[in-house]
Amino acid sequence: MSETPEQRSETGKPMVRSTPRDVVHIRLGSFAIFLAVALGVLAFVAGFTVAGIVLAVLAVAAAVDVVLAVRRQRRLGGGTQSMT
Repeated sequence: MSETPEQRSETGKPMVRSTPRDVVHIRLGSFAIFLAVALGVLAFVAGFTVAGIVLAVLAVAAAVDVVLAVRRQRRLGGGTQSMT
């Protein structure tokens, strides 16, 4: 797939409209959701109900953070675009 010159800066770096902060929030948040759900299930199976509830709350908080980061990305435009 060929790129148009508008998709790269003068220094050759890709120009995207997502911020590094949003990317980090999405990646770490998705990992946190996976980890919290996995450990939460194990906690409930092992009988540690309080730990399971705490992990469920953490999973919901991480999911909200990911949703907000995705909304910020969409509001900025969502990706590279050519000016042709």
